[in-house]
This record gives sequence, C-alpha cells and structure tokens, in this order.
Amino acid sequence: MKVTIIGGGGRVGSNAAFALQCAGIVSEIQILDANTEMGEGEALDLMHGSSCIADQRIYAGDYGRAADSDMFVITAGLRRQPDESRLDLINRNVSLFLQILESIKSTGTRSDAIIFVVSNPVDILTQLAGQRLGLPWSQVIGLGTMLDTARFRSLIAGELHLAPTQAKALILGEHGDSMVPIWSSATVNGMSMGKLKGFGPAFQSRIFEQTKGSGAEVIRRKGGAGWAVGLTIAEVVHSVALDRCQLLPVSSLQQGSFGLRNVCLSVPTVVGRKGVQQHVEIELWPKELQGLQNSARSLQSTFSKVG
Repeated sequence: MKVTIIGGGGRVGSNAAFALQCAGIVSEIQILDANTEMGEGEALDLMHGSSCIADQRIYAGDYGRAADSDMFVITAGLRRQPDESRLDLINRNVSLFLQILESIKSTGTRSDAIIFVVSNPVDILTQLAGQRLGLPWSQVIGLGTMLDTARFRSLIAGELHLAPTQAKALILGEHGDSMVPIWSSATVNGMSMGKLKGFGPAFQSRIFEQTKGSGAEVIRRKGGAGWAVGLTIAEVVHSVALDRCQLLPVSSLQQGSFGLRNVCLSVPTVVGRKGVQQHVEIELWPKELQGLQNSARSLQSTFSKVG
C-alpha cells in the first residue's frame, strides 16, 4: 500500500511517517511538503533507518508521483497568529486546504483512493474534501476525535493505575470545544467502568477537563503535539491497509446515525479497505446524545461561515 503524506515535513506529518515506518505495514511512504528541502530532509532521515525495520520505499516526491497513491494523508496546516480569531484561522486553513485538494485532483487520482484529513479544523476540512473531490463519501475520512480518545483512555488508565490498553472509552462529536465524553459505554478490560470504586461525577469531570486541556498543555510545554497524533494516524491507516474493520471514532459525513445528516463529525465508525464501511449507532445517555447533537449544530454553524 502506498501512502502519500502531504505536509510530511512538519511535526505531525513526520511523526506519522515514523509511526508508519516502525510498524512496517505499508510498503511505500511518500513525503510531500511545500517546503521541498524540509520534506527531502525528513524522507532522507527516515530512509537512512529503513534497513533496521522493514523493506519499505520512503522518499520525497511531488503530486505527479502521488497519482497512484492508495491513501493521501493531509497534515498541512497553518498556526494561529496573535490576535487572530478562530474563524480567521479557519478561513486561512481552508484557503490552503483548497489548494491542496486542487493539486490532488490535478494528478488524476485513483478512483478508489482514500483521503484522510488530519489538518484542523478537521471536521470542517473533511466535509470540504468530500464536496470538492467528488469521491464517494465513504472514501473521505477525518482523524476526528481519535487523538482526544487516545488521551482520554490514557488519562483514565493513569488515574486508575491500570494498563492504558485496558481502558476503553470514547470521545465523540467535534474535535474541538464541543467534544462529548461517552461514559455510558466506558469499560476496563470488559468490565463496566461505573462499577469501579471512585468512579463518579467528580472523576468524570476531572478526567474530561484534563482531556480537553491536553492539547493546550502539550503546546505550552513542547510547542505542539506529535508522537501521540502520529500513532493515532497510523492506527487509521493500518485499519485501511489491512482491512481490519476496526471500530474507530473518526470523522466522516453523517448519513442519519443519531439523527445527524450533512455534517462531518466523529461517531463509532467501522474502517476498512474501502474507507468508512458503516456508522454504528450505540446507545447513549440522553445528555450524551444531546451533546452530540449540539456538537453537530456548532459545526454546521461554523461551516456556513467558511469562505
């Protein structure tokens, strides 16, 4: 499987490339970046380590060489400037993103290619990609709340002094302020989390507030997220590459689940070789369902202002 990482010279793109290299599952990784020298440097550094892991082709390329890609991972994006509003940043990133989409279209991309959006605001850009590329909606996926969910699970496990892989809980909705913690189905090694000592409103509030603030904390301490987001990107790519049919909280166009339509956000989604295979409508507490619907309305309001 060939994966092209657009924005692969940046922190998120290069960390995703490293995670994909370490797993040794995809056969070909192309690094594409507006900063050509940076992209070439990252590809060269990764290639130097290729003999230690797996027989993969890793190189810096361009849109022309990307035409036969099985999957495009879009990580390119702009950072917020001082005194800039959130909507201003969104519109600047939308402008950059539309240029990237036009470049992808100009390559004569394969009809079965998967477009995987990581750039923020991920839900808005995922919806734009679906509109502009003309691909089936199932082939356009956003990272959504994958990173939020990974942080959520790790923080739960840390608080309970358990192995992180045993905590299973979801963040759904927007990757942003209106994200929704799903406590109703949270488990630890198959056991309901609600039956554990200490689980209650105070525990839930503390963990969720830490989850929401995790991104800002990482930015404050080291300048931006990289390793964890790289691993969550790799998890989605591998679910496609191996047709794993994993149930993941990725963002995609909603087709009626939870009463939601014409908005991209994260719900439990089966991801396989053809992209989104189905949305799974799990039972939610009333306040969780309301939160998910509020998240959809917030995103629809933002999307209407983009341009």
